[in-house]
Amino acid sequence: MDLLLKWLMWMLCGLLISSGVSGQTFTISGYLRDSTNGENLIGATVALKNTNQGVQSNNYGFYALQVSPGDHVLIFSYLGFQPQEHTVHVGANLHLDVEMAPIQFQAQEVVITEKRKDANVKNTDMGRIELSTSQAQKLPALMGEVDILKSLQLMPGMQSAGEGNAGFYVRGGGPDQNLILLDEAPIYNTGHLFGFFSVFNADAIKSTTLIKGGMPANYGGRLSSVVDVTMKDGNNKQLQGEGGIGLIASRLSLQGPLKKNKSSFIISGRRTYIDLLTKPFMGGKNNYHGTGYYFYDFNAKANYIFSDKDRVYLSGYLGRDIFTFNNREKNFAVHIPWGNSTATLRWNHVFNQRLFLNTSFLYNDYKFNFTASQNTFKVNLNSAIRDFNGKMDFDYYANFKHHLKFGGNYIYHTFIPSSVSGGQDSTVYNPDNPYKKNAHEGAVYVLDDWEISKRIKLNVGVRYSAYEQIGPYKYYNENATGQKTDSVVYGKGKFVQYYGGLEPRLTLRYAWNDQNSIKLAYNRNNQYVHLVSSAGTTLPTDIWVPSTYHVKPQVADQYAAGYFTNFMDNVWEASVEGYYKTMQNQIEYRDGYTPSVSGDPERDFVFGKGWSYGAEFFVRKTKGKLTGWIGYTLAWTWRQFPDLNDGRKFPAKYDRRHDLSVVGMYDLDEHWSFSGVFIFATGNTTTLPESFFFQEGTLVQQTNSINSYRMPNYHRLDLSAIYKPHRHPERRVQGSWAFSIYNVYSRQNPYFLYFDQTGSPFTGDLRIQAKQVSLFPIIPSVTWNFKF
Repeated sequence: MDLLLKWLMWMLCGLLISSGVSGQTFTISGYLRDSTNGENLIGATVALKNTNQGVQSNNYGFYALQVSPGDHVLIFSYLGFQPQEHTVHVGANLHLDVEMAPIQFQAQEVVITEKRKDANVKNTDMGRIELSTSQAQKLPALMGEVDILKSLQLMPGMQSAGEGNAGFYVRGGGPDQNLILLDEAPIYNTGHLFGFFSVFNADAIKSTTLIKGGMPANYGGRLSSVVDVTMKDGNNKQLQGEGGIGLIASRLSLQGPLKKNKSSFIISGRRTYIDLLTKPFMGGKNNYHGTGYYFYDFNAKANYIFSDKDRVYLSGYLGRDIFTFNNREKNFAVHIPWGNSTATLRWNHVFNQRLFLNTSFLYNDYKFNFTASQNTFKVNLNSAIRDFNGKMDFDYYANFKHHLKFGGNYIYHTFIPSSVSGGQDSTVYNPDNPYKKNAHEGAVYVLDDWEISKRIKLNVGVRYSAYEQIGPYKYYNENATGQKTDSVVYGKGKFVQYYGGLEPRLTLRYAWNDQNSIKLAYNRNNQYVHLVSSAGTTLPTDIWVPSTYHVKPQVADQYAAGYFTNFMDNVWEASVEGYYKTMQNQIEYRDGYTPSVSGDPERDFVFGKGWSYGAEFFVRKTKGKLTGWIGYTLAWTWRQFPDLNDGRKFPAKYDRRHDLSVVGMYDLDEHWSFSGVFIFATGNTTTLPESFFFQEGTLVQQTNSINSYRMPNYHRLDLSAIYKPHRHPERRVQGSWAFSIYNVYSRQNPYFLYFDQTGSPFTGDLRIQAKQVSLFPIIPSVTWNFKF
């Protein structure tokens, strides 16, 4: 490992020096945008005609390429847009902005009709998947709610957390090991309705990128994957609106110019009305009057182009779930609100034709609150995590062979794993909670996407991350029997514990022609924040905890190799990837743990290791009326803890041997399109009692091994149809209908198992039987979508 790190450091230093040495060249740079609305085009290709030389635009649509003096023909191409050719005479540095038109559009609606040629074969991306919102909107959706995260779960290597759950697992990692970003701000809880829907409103989303294989060095802080979600910038040409009315929720988005071609905005909102539909049945005399549930999302974004060199973005998100339960008969009430808030301020600056800077200031906050009262007794429980984040990212286009990125970020964390208060009558319990924790986290990185030759391309980088816990903090020393002997107290802002380390990243691509390539990847990642769950899914009651004196950071090393190919003139693409991942300092609750509202939760943790390995197979048809894909994963995931399962290894809760997704989309004509999804997955593991016995008249369960039982296999078929009526140009509002059937053959998939006890041992008819709880039968839905 030390030898590899030294080799990477020397290589990067050499590249930084050598990349600046070249003959006389000039730079052509600028922005690529959608001609219909002014949106930046991310990942568009700019190439010199009749050569293999080209670059891609970055996350803000900026590109730069170096050419020799003289006349050149540039080809601009992007997924679903009409390619363009520009002939330019270069005698000095040149700024060239290009607006590209969708291949087909009516009433400003973009219809994707083709894919970038050989993108999966030629680039160094491994385990990278880009999902367009328009593609997700074609797929069947639970209760008609389009869900970006659930669409990603149809890809190989992605596993859903369970029936209807927006949480997911990637290559054997836990739900906390996925870095989920919305306009660069981390989202700590991605679920609405206790995880059945994700927090992302598709109407506000421009693009979604999943990275699960070769994570580049500009990302960090999580072990398994990155889901990078970018909000729309807003139409800077004209006012535009869209929305939908569904069975359980409605949504509305407005976007338009603040100053035409200079500044734009978008606001988007979504709300369920389950509470409104049930309210007539919860009248004033009803025992459960006031009981209800709803969630809402609100996205907003604005930007201003000051010049060719400067652009500023301001975006934010606010989402809340509100659950209320009242029982008048027992004078009992519960109120549970939870949700995320984020804010992002970004400044793009072009120093010169080769150097681009993005500076971001980020705020994110996740809160969970539980309030319950009965008669004169009241209790309140809070948990939260709040971050202030600053980051700078540079893009340096050295030449055709070298695209360098470097930068760094700093985060100030505040954690409240649990805070309890309450009272009864005149007695008030409101302690000065000693379990609030604070920490600094930072990182610097450098990477180079280096085309060594036509056949060999390398993405090499290194990231150094650092983490420091600061006071106030109290640490207890214990003797051999676990009794507290004394404590060490750290004051506010005092240094408590430091962790850090190098994280090398390496992806190598070897392509022997335009249709075939092999890729190899290695990643090391450190993770300093952890989600500790007793349920195995991302429920709002789960708590985020930091690395501390007692809790060490998680560390993972992943090795991957893959073969990628395109055939039949890029109509079909296919890949197979294999991986092996080791994970250190994994966290679980101790054996026999029961939730408590008092005491520092980190005292109930135990630590161990994990490892996973498997193969992912992927075949996709990208052109024609019938498109879609088949993804299959064969995988193993293990955990081993000295303090659990007698030190023996056991399968993780989300260990699944087989995972299959079949997705098909068919465009019949300009009015009707159809889609279908079939899913099969090996059942989740679970821990069940292996025997029962009586002890002093009480029935006791005995469990000998963790996750030794596997639930029944999961499978489901979903279908959908979208109808678009004839377009009437004179009508300002254009509508479409989305029909969806979830779980067509009403498969009773397992959600959890429990034991039902009937009879009595004293009468000789005691019977204990395992029973299965299922959530969703067949669910039809219809949604009316509109644009104006």
